[in-house]
Amino acid sequence: MFADRTNWNLAPNRLSEALAQHLAAGKRTFDLSASNPTEVGFAYDGETILHALCNATALTYVPDPKGLLRARQGVAEYYAARGDAVAEDDIILTTSTSEAYSFVFRALCSPGDELLVPAPSYPLFGFLADIHDIRLKHYPLLYDHGWQIDFPALVQAITPRTRGVIVVNPNNPTGHYVKPQELTQLNEICTVREMALIADEVFLDFAHGDIGARIDPLKAPRPRIENGKKPASLATNAGALTFTMSGLSKISGLPQMKAAWLVASGPAALKKQALDRIEVIADTYLSMNAPVQLALPTLLEQRHGFQKQVLTRVRRNLGELDRQLMTRKTCTRLEIEGGWYAVVRVPATRSDDDLAVDLLTKKGIYVHPGHFYDFSADGYLIVSLIMPERDFAEGCRQMLSMF
Repeated sequence: MFADRTNWNLAPNRLSEALAQHLAAGKRTFDLSASNPTEVGFAYDGETILHALCNATALTYVPDPKGLLRARQGVAEYYAARGDAVAEDDIILTTSTSEAYSFVFRALCSPGDELLVPAPSYPLFGFLADIHDIRLKHYPLLYDHGWQIDFPALVQAITPRTRGVIVVNPNNPTGHYVKPQELTQLNEICTVREMALIADEVFLDFAHGDIGARIDPLKAPRPRIENGKKPASLATNAGALTFTMSGLSKISGLPQMKAAWLVASGPAALKKQALDRIEVIADTYLSMNAPVQLALPTLLEQRHGFQKQVLTRVRRNLGELDRQLMTRKTCTRLEIEGGWYAVVRVPATRSDDDLAVDLLTKKGIYVHPGHFYDFSADGYLIVSLIMPERDFAEGCRQMLSMF
């Protein structure tokens, strides 16, 4: 009765079952996986946000497949503040980055076509690929005193059915930004093989500067993101057909507002073809609602106060994690450059799944195991850096006491 594409294994995994039992028993839980910014104690200007949604203009229906011009201008102004010139006509508004992916997948891929995705990375792409009848092939990110793309493996993964390469800039959870030399190689690969570059930049603004650096004094230091310098967006990349997406969920900490966007860039002829096709897809759905579109410029302005709070907390929590790790010689933190997460390497004496269940049942620590993010080996735990500082410190103490 149902489509094969939805034949997922919907049974809860061991960790989910253990969490449900833990919560049902009323036991205290330190959620080191926290990802919802509205539930971890950040302050919002509620009066301004709610007032922005009360616009009488929303009572008139003015459909525009790309989104209302004033809203797209707000997105263009966001990029202009970063030093990037993005034209309003190159922007298409969506309700989420998942919808933006959907538009791109539909424009690029026929059933059975392939896209390359990084590993490690967050586990969204598999479901999106299934829903759109496309296949994913992984290319590895390698860690050696910092993360980098394994280009030989990426090239080897390409087949005649590969339509594009997805990059997450910065990656979640590794915190790796696409470097200029990596972008040059990606552009060359995509141009020669007539593939698109798809960039997810929801965490772009959360660069750590020098605080993520962990340089081995015995090795030559790698180029770092300079403190105070904003990492580059791919929204103006001209070297290959590029689709760049982001939204309010992370930028302004407002996931409930359901506002995101897609920016097309690259060679003019290809960009026009892409936008023409995606505009028809967007016109078919017209999913964006008027109140949020009209409020979008104001909601984007809220990012300044929100991001300052996030980066302050991330800096303090990361410092606390490093302080605690100094007393645990068997555990280390991998270098990160941006985002809200840290990767902790622990002794691989059992599967990450077994370890995560034990941490929950014995210590009340809920943490994501590395295999949730396609780490290729055991011995990795992913911790959120946006938890309230006191809870984060105690959660890390309990977690590290297992080793």
